[in-house]
Amino acid sequence: MAYSEKLADRIRERLADLPNIEEKKMMGGLTFMYNGKMCVGIIKDELMCRIDPDFHEQAVEKTGCRTMDFTKRPMKGYVLVDDSGMKTKKDFEYWIRLALDFNKKAKSSKK
Repeated sequence: MAYSEKLADRIRERLADLPNIEEKKMMGGLTFMYNGKMCVGIIKDELMCRIDPDFHEQAVEKTGCRTMDFTKRPMKGYVLVDDSGMKTKKDFEYWIRLALDFNKKAKSSKK
């Protein structure tokens, strides 16, 4: 399963000034780890964001956003945003900022 290189470059550019960013291929896409924790990624041509689960219901009401349901299991705190939800720089920044803000509170995955 391929992922959007254009979106990957857009994310790389946005995260370039941050320390401790690591790219990992996973789930058939690309994930950007920040401080050892999953933060944002790409599945096909959609932006995946790990956000505060308490904000999840509000997030999925936004244009182009839906609950991530990888393997047909809805995952609260993980959303997918299609192109209509991140067309503008402002919209894209909104989603990246949401994920970066939650990253401070997020727990690291078990290794």
